[in-house]
Amino acid sequence: MRKQKGFSLIELLIVVAIILIIAAIAIPNLLRARIAANESSAVAALRTLNTAQISYNSTYPTAGYATGLANLTGTCSGTTVPDSTAACLIDSALASGTKSGYTFNLGNTSGTPTSMYTVAADPITLNTTGVRYFCSLPDAVLRSNNASLIAAACTTSITPLQ
Repeated sequence: MRKQKGFSLIELLIVVAIILIIAAIAIPNLLRARIAANESSAVAALRTLNTAQISYNSTYPTAGYATGLANLTGTCSGTTVPDSTAACLIDSALASGTKSGYTFNLGNTSGTPTSMYTVAADPITLNTTGVRYFCSLPDAVLRSNNASLIAAACTTSITPLQ
């Protein structure tokens, strides 16, 4: 009788089948966890934007709220003084309008000084990077919906985030 070295083809196929079954169970859970992480990041970013808008309004009362994300950011160093066009309140990643699978829009700004704003977070790819849309008004209450919430469509009738 010969001694066998290594594994038979059947043994290898069984191991591969087991690995594929485990992957089929784990991958959907991984994708759901990624979506949940992206949504958490979007909520945190909206809170940051609300705080930045309140700070901006307090610091520059003649301007009111910022009219764009660019007004809330800026390259601030020891020699640069923040002003109403570059307030240094948010980082450049958030100011770009895209972060963690969501796009951020600042809109519905009107008046002089600006007395209203709406900030919205929409998933870049629905059901891949996120499943919910988020928005907020100057009352700083975060709202969510499963339908698109462009910045201009955010109203107090939308369900507040729990």
